[in-house]
Amino acid sequence: MQSESFFDRDLSWLSFNGRVLEEAGSDNVPLLERIKFLSIYSSNLDEFYRVRMPAVMALEKIHQSKGEHKKEKAKTELLLQIDKIINEQQERFGFIFTNELLPLLREKNIHLLYNEPVPENIKAEVADYFYTQVMAFLQPVYLSISGVKFFPENNKIYLLTVIENDRGYDELVILNIPSDNMPRFFSVQRGDEQFVVFLDDIIKDNLSAIFKHAVIKGCYSFKITRDAQLEVEDDYEGDVARKIEEQLSKRDFGLATRLLHEPGVEEGHLQLLIMALKLQNAMVIRGGCYHNLKDLMAFPVKDAAMSYDKWPAIAVKPGDGVLSLFDLVEKKDIMLHPPYQSYDLVLRFFNEAAVDPAVTEIYVTLYRIASDSRIGNALVSAAKNGKKVSVLVELKARFDEANNIRWAKKMSKAGVKIIYSATTLKVHAKIALVKRKKDKRITYTGLLATGNMNESTARLYTDHILFTAHAGILREMELLFIFLGHRKKAGNPGLITFDQLLVAQFNLQQRFLEMIDREMANALEGKPAIITIKMNNLEEKVLINKLYEASQAGVQVRLIVRSICCLRPGVPGLSENITVTRIVDRYLEHGRIFVFHNNGSTELYMGSADWMNRNVYRRIEVVFPVYDKGIKKQVLELLQLQLQDNGQAVAIDQHLNNIPLPSEEGKAFCSQKAIYQFLAAGKA
Repeated sequence: MQSESFFDRDLSWLSFNGRVLEEAGSDNVPLLERIKFLSIYSSNLDEFYRVRMPAVMALEKIHQSKGEHKKEKAKTELLLQIDKIINEQQERFGFIFTNELLPLLREKNIHLLYNEPVPENIKAEVADYFYTQVMAFLQPVYLSISGVKFFPENNKIYLLTVIENDRGYDELVILNIPSDNMPRFFSVQRGDEQFVVFLDDIIKDNLSAIFKHAVIKGCYSFKITRDAQLEVEDDYEGDVARKIEEQLSKRDFGLATRLLHEPGVEEGHLQLLIMALKLQNAMVIRGGCYHNLKDLMAFPVKDAAMSYDKWPAIAVKPGDGVLSLFDLVEKKDIMLHPPYQSYDLVLRFFNEAAVDPAVTEIYVTLYRIASDSRIGNALVSAAKNGKKVSVLVELKARFDEANNIRWAKKMSKAGVKIIYSATTLKVHAKIALVKRKKDKRITYTGLLATGNMNESTARLYTDHILFTAHAGILREMELLFIFLGHRKKAGNPGLITFDQLLVAQFNLQQRFLEMIDREMANALEGKPAIITIKMNNLEEKVLINKLYEASQAGVQVRLIVRSICCLRPGVPGLSENITVTRIVDRYLEHGRIFVFHNNGSTELYMGSADWMNRNVYRRIEVVFPVYDKGIKKQVLELLQLQLQDNGQAVAIDQHLNNIPLPSEEGKAFCSQKAIYQFLAAGKA
């Protein structure tokens, strides 16, 4: 339920996912990329049901148990709104897929078979694939057998098959679709034509080979989504990695939040399925013929003419290639902007640290490490080369826990000191510190980023990475690493003070409030007052209310918020001086930038922190100042390009609608393309 002052966070997130879906429906996006946006939408929605729906449903139960009838009604209305929005989006999804993309594929002689029989000219090849590859993984479960135990795994696809048994009664059989063991799609080439068949349909087309001599009366796909929450006790003092591993083993067996089924299932059969699988508390949703369309990301067609044109990552090679990167950074700060620019400089930072004889200590936070991380391997080498390496590995990075634990064990085995954050406090900061001993003096070099130390996501997420030798910043980074090494909560911020860095749990919220207050004071004195902020999510009400105050004082507030935005812009008397835009394009917008006009003495901060409750109150976040005049000028120019976007950006209005921005016909301005061209031209 929306309030007068704030958007509901879940409705706002659904608005964002609706914007993702519209990219799939855009004629300006290449055909194969449109299919990928359908995949992204589907994957996002699955996560919503795993992460957010359990929270919404739990709150409703709490309010009901307390007899809070007004709140109970509000939450019921929220669930109805969520259901309405998702149903509308699913209808839109189906229309885009069947009425737009499938016909366009057929024009290219690509036939994705969608709820239609397998053509005779490929039937033999499909059958051969079924008998030789698919059949080995099929495991029918007869629900009529007394004592049968079957637990459908999270987000796995199954077929509910209805057969008539030898006594003339309907019998329900669950059949797995083994998409974990083989591709979801099977491709057959016939001359100039390519046929793509769902694994689901290959099985359906050969049911008679599984249920011999039985009358098959129907076959319907379904899947169950389960709660993804891990439960680790507050202040748990045991082996945190082991505890989380135990919880991970249970995650796919969590409470069911959604049963999604194909249309056409008889109500009696559906109720029997619900009772047999104990799904009485799950939301029952009628979907399409196919589920897990996130698998469209692996659609087996590659064609440059139907894809985005290539933007090769721009090489950044400071100096003449001879000097150490650390020596270069001592002379001048360097900033990197992946994925427009190559991530190689980050790899070089860690690689040099691993082998440089002058390097004595390395400290780094890892929130989401790549599965085959070269950074992780460099840290292993550094430890083996005699460096003191301390790595804080965040074990509670949702859906990356297992990979992070695997890397923590590998690094620990090599001699890296592994630090885990307190169970109730995630460390989301993206920082690294290297100490070197040169000419009997200790020098420091730091890396501060808006995104993870992850070379895989660096190809898809827009982020900013600062390499600096600024003494004040690095002294405070060292203090923070010392604090994190003690693995304690930041319950007493007075223990450490930060002047350069803004650190959640210590001074981040207060410093932001002070800078907003300063803009308000300037506005009231008739001076220019502008706040420009780019972030992923905006939810925290203290900071939002302060932005409302700023708007009412005459401050111009320009926000670029990719996903959740609980602030209502453009409301008379509340936020008429606030604008919010959202950019969805080929890259995922991920960088956080905070700019305060400060009466012409512009202050620029960047970092890991969104303005969410979790970021402000339950995480260690680091936001850093940018002092180098050239870098500051460049970042402000990049931000200005994003503020000009009227091609891929939309405005969020006071009713949470995504409103296209006006542009002259054929002259839409797309900031990501402009940023790539800007950086490729070497502008600074």
